[in-house]
Amino acid sequence: MIDAGAEKVHMKTVPTLMRAYMAGAILALAAAFAVTVTVQTGSPIFGAILFPVGFCMLYLLGYDLLTGVFVLTPLALIDKRPGVTWPRILREPPRVYRRGFGSIVMLLFHQHSSFHGKPPLLLAA
Repeated sequence: MIDAGAEKVHMKTVPTLMRAYMAGAILALAAAFAVTVTVQTGSPIFGAILFPVGFCMLYLLGYDLLTGVFVLTPLALIDKRPGVTWPRILREPPRVYRRGFGSIVMLLFHQHSSFHGKPPLLLAA
């Protein structure tokens, strides 16, 4: 886990943004999948069982969630890994949060347009 925290601190900007973007997208799709299954079956237990599949996919694909950044990067500092400093640690959470949130918003716009056949009012010209 300490190695993962040090890797997150030393990662370049573009890979960090792509991993956070994909994590937000997969998490949003997992939530939509769980809600759809719950509504279709009428039993919330099926959605509750299937939602963690999204987290398993995130872990297996190596994508970054904000919680992982909060937990793993300070561990690398405590272990005194070379190049891990407070400014570098504090740089990560805003980047991961913005990109993950952006992907969720984009998926919401896509879901809205696919259900209603037109873009949301925000994007309608």
